[in-house]
Amino acid sequence: MSDARHHNFAVGYFESWDLASLQGVIDAAESERSPVIIGFNGEFLSQDGRITAERLSWYGALGKEAAESASVPCGFIFNECPNDDWVRQAVTSGFNLVMPADPEAALDDYTHRVAELTDYAHQHDVAVEAEIGELPMGESGHVELGGSSTDPAAAAQFVEQTGIDLLAVSVGNIHILIRGQQGLDLTRLKNIAESVPVPLVLHGGTGIEEKSLRDAIEIGVAKVNYGTILKQRYLEALRNSLDTDDENPHHLLGYGGDADIMTAGRLAVRTAVVEKMAILGSSQRA
Repeated sequence: MSDARHHNFAVGYFESWDLASLQGVIDAAESERSPVIIGFNGEFLSQDGRITAERLSWYGALGKEAAESASVPCGFIFNECPNDDWVRQAVTSGFNLVMPADPEAALDDYTHRVAELTDYAHQHDVAVEAEIGELPMGESGHVELGGSSTDPAAAAQFVEQTGIDLLAVSVGNIHILIRGQQGLDLTRLKNIAESVPVPLVLHGGTGIEEKSLRDAIEIGVAKVNYGTILKQRYLEALRNSLDTDDENPHHLLGYGGDADIMTAGRLAVRTAVVEKMAILGSSQRA
């Protein structure tokens, strides 16, 4: 993060959900000689509504091995989790960055919880990202009302009180914007950057206009999150691969050839990640 801030590029966090998507991210990073952050979504994995329970230790072991075996610098995040017990488990399961995130919590409560989790994580040499402000949602195809912009003074106080390592901010970026892109409030972002000492993070990278994102990196954004675009490309590749007369299930799953839907998904993720690394300026920075 320090290197990114001083050399005007950002490191992408490209969220994975299975082995093929994780391989696609690492493939892209190695081909581009780019530092990268891999990881999994803590809100999704910990939510009560899952039909089958997940074992976080499996995800931790997989991601840690992927990060350690990569030929480029590779961080590993447990992203956006409202469940503090899961965040603590992630700290000891192989992740080297965790993000407690609970938009429903009152600021005082969230600040207290993040401070405790940061102290715990730092005891295990794990970094912490947290957020001030809330991103609107775009999953309907339109920017929905709601969310709250990050206040620079509140951000500075939050960083001081919690001791976090990275701060995610709300400056016009949108969560899960499935269509279109928007610009950022760069004036607000600059005021935040001048008020806090830690690197800044933008979630909702899929929906940020390219020029606005480049300007944000110049201001001091060091990490940008991508998830929606990766799943969109992955699903498109799978749908195209399944449009076939080949009835051999082994050709379609695990064989590794042109008809393999896992290979198609992996390649689609790789292509999407390479495109975003060019915008972030992280290629050839490893």
